[in-house]
Parts: sequence; structure tokens; C-alpha cells
Amino acid sequence: MKFFKLPDLGEGIPEADIVEWKISEGDEVKEDQIIVAVETAKAVVDVPSPCDGVVEKLFGQPGDTIHTGEPLVGFAGDEEAGTVVGKIEEAVSHQDEDDDFIIGAAAATGPVIKATPAVRALARQLKVDLNTLAQSSGGKTITAQDVEAAAKPPALFPDGMPLKGVRKHMARTMAQSHEQVSAVTLFDEVDIHHWKKGEDITIRLLQAIVAAANTEPALNAWFDGPNLSVRQHKSVDIGVAVDSPQGLFVPVLRHAEKCNGKEMRQRLDELRAGVADRSIPQEDLQGATITLSNFGTIAGRFATPVVVPPMVCIIGVGRIHQAAVAVEGNIEAHKTIPLSLTFDHRAATGGEAARFLAVLIEHLKN
Repeated sequence: MKFFKLPDLGEGIPEADIVEWKISEGDEVKEDQIIVAVETAKAVVDVPSPCDGVVEKLFGQPGDTIHTGEPLVGFAGDEEAGTVVGKIEEAVSHQDEDDDFIIGAAAATGPVIKATPAVRALARQLKVDLNTLAQSSGGKTITAQDVEAAAKPPALFPDGMPLKGVRKHMARTMAQSHEQVSAVTLFDEVDIHHWKKGEDITIRLLQAIVAAANTEPALNAWFDGPNLSVRQHKSVDIGVAVDSPQGLFVPVLRHAEKCNGKEMRQRLDELRAGVADRSIPQEDLQGATITLSNFGTIAGRFATPVVVPPMVCIIGVGRIHQAAVAVEGNIEAHKTIPLSLTFDHRAATGGEAARFLAVLIEHLKN
């Protein structure tokens, strides 16, 4: 049997959940024929066959998680084949001699560890000592399931539903942010009583973010925490949070500084349509330099939005409401937008964040 292993589906995504098999065991398939749909942390991806062949075994059922580098399909036959998205490998057993194969002990003194590079990478990510697993494995090959089981604390409740796909990615990302980011949030409100009827609120917000980023670029940046370095961006690539039944997506409106309002609206509608039907390409969900979360379209006035590394800033927009405003000594009811700006205080000062927010407010007032 020849193994077709789950290929790297982009940006080093470590795993994917099987959504639907397009083939069955015993089927004869052609090269580039779609064999399975999988859900990554970014999107649903159709995976093509790397070769012509007869399917001998399918590894996993819909809902199962397969890690990059683990067997996905077993083909009958002896000839090897390759493809840009993956490769066929012989089902032979061998000990990896890479130094990274041993974690926590020298090869000469520690137990022999049998694990694929993908499993070793997963162990590093989850901080699992493969030496400990090797001692209890009885010389058997350590699998990704072994590593995940070792990393999991005891279940709080046995009937819990495991998170999959986008929701699992969100949980991990939020935990990473909580661990890494020194977050501070500024709050303010904007009087928009003067806005014309029918104003496109989201586009006004996007244009205000561009203006603020141009004036105070420290917040339109990425921060490398381990190396304490900052990269400021000339391009304003805004991630726009989109709620969906499958979870939270953040498609990226690229080069917002070069778009007029009509172009922004057209591109934003295309991105949201792609999220709705899960056809959005992965590249449109990557590389944002700053994020907008317009949660107020549902409910809520103020929030403490979560900065996702390596970004430095996220703007939260609350529900538009009527507020009491003093006008020439009188009290009037005006439409008001609440704003919440969270920034990573490791990468930006309070003054820089306040100046960014001030420009944002001024632009919305005009």
C-alpha cells in the first residue's frame, strides 16, 4: 500500500477535519480528482488525488481530525507518485535519524522514539515530552492521537462536544492572545447626528481606520514578541470580523488605503459572500494588519476586543444609540457610536493609541 498523507494546506496549518469523502474504498480515481473535503482553521478545502490509482483504505471518517503528514488515503500498488499538494510514500517502517526526533534526552541515553516529523512538531507545540510517551509505548510508533491524549487534562464532563474547524481555531487563538498580549483598551463615543440618512456605516468606519493608520502608523503593525521587534505596514489591510453559524471568520480587505467607498463595499460584499458559502480562499483570511469588529450590529455598546498576534490593534464598534448631548447649553438626543480600541502595550504607547483613536473620532465626526 502507498500512503497519501495530508499535505500542508497553507501557512503551516497543522491539521484538518474531514468534512466529506468524495470516494469510497475500492474506487478507481484519476490524478487531480477531488477525493475529500476537509475543514481547516481557515476554510473548507477540496483535496485532489496525487495520482491515478485504486483506493485501498480511507483513514478517518467525517468529523475526524487528521494532522498534516498523517495518512489520508491508502492506494493499492507499488509505484510512487508525487504532486504539488502532497506525496505518496511507501508503507515502510524506519527509525528517523533526525536529531529533532529525540526530545528531552540524548539518543544514546534516552528511549528510542518512533514518531513522524509531523507528530514531533505537534509534541513541541503541545509541550509533550516524547521520551515519556516512548517509555510507555512499548516500542510502538507514537501517533498524533497519543500526543493529544497526553496533552489533554482530565475532562471536566465526559459528554462534552469537541470543537471542530473554525471554532477550535478560535479557542486556540484566544488562549494564545491571553497568554501573549499585554492588552489595554481605550473607550470613547462619537456623535454622528450630522450623518446623512442611509450612510454606509461600515464603509465610514473602514475609511476612518485608514485615516487613523496613516496618521499614527504604530498601530497598523505586527509585533514579534519573542524577538521584541515591530514591523509597521504602509498597506492598511483590514480584517473585518464576520459572524457565521460555523464560527468567527475574519476576511481581509487589502489595500484599503487605495479604495474608494464604492470599491470597499463591493469587495466587502464579495468577502462576506465567500464566508457565507465557505468558498472564500485561504489567502483572503490571512495577513491582516489591523482588525475591525462591528459587534454592535447585534448588541452591546463597549467591549474589550481581543488582539490576535502578530497584530497590534483591534477596533470594536458598539450599537448605535441615542445619547444626551449638550448643544449650546441645551440637551439634545443625538445618534452616537461607542468605540473600543484594544492595543498591545508591548508594541505601542498609550499616547500612540490615544492619537489613533482621536483621528478615528475626528474622521467620523466630519
